[in-house]
Amino acid sequence: QVQLVESGGGLVQPGGSLRLSCATTRSIFSIYAMGWYRQAPGKQRELVAAITSGSSTNYADSVKGRFTISSDNAKNTVYLQMNSLKPEDTAVYYCNAQVIAGPAVRDYWGQGTQVTVSS
Repeated sequence: QVQLVESGGGLVQPGGSLRLSCATTRSIFSIYAMGWYRQAPGKQRELVAAITSGSSTNYADSVKGRFTISSDNAKNTVYLQMNSLKPEDTAVYYCNAQVIAGPAVRDYWGQGTQVTVSS
């Protein structure tokens, strides 16, 4: 089992910054990959950024150059630094962990944190 606890969401003006945190109850070293997804009203959940246990990163085209995903292995925490925020970044952001379980990959999700970008 992996529990994920997100924090750091809120209301910010366009052009502002926020940092999301996702703390896990399991060592990051034992997790294949962690990522941030978001879901806006009426839209499907989409991948924002991901980082593997080998520190490889992947970003959605819409956030490249503005968002940065990182991990602190000592704190078992993954961060999403969001800069130059736009109204279209408004969504509920979910932390995800992928754990290899035998031949399968198991997904775990946090409860979500709201990010609202508005003036």
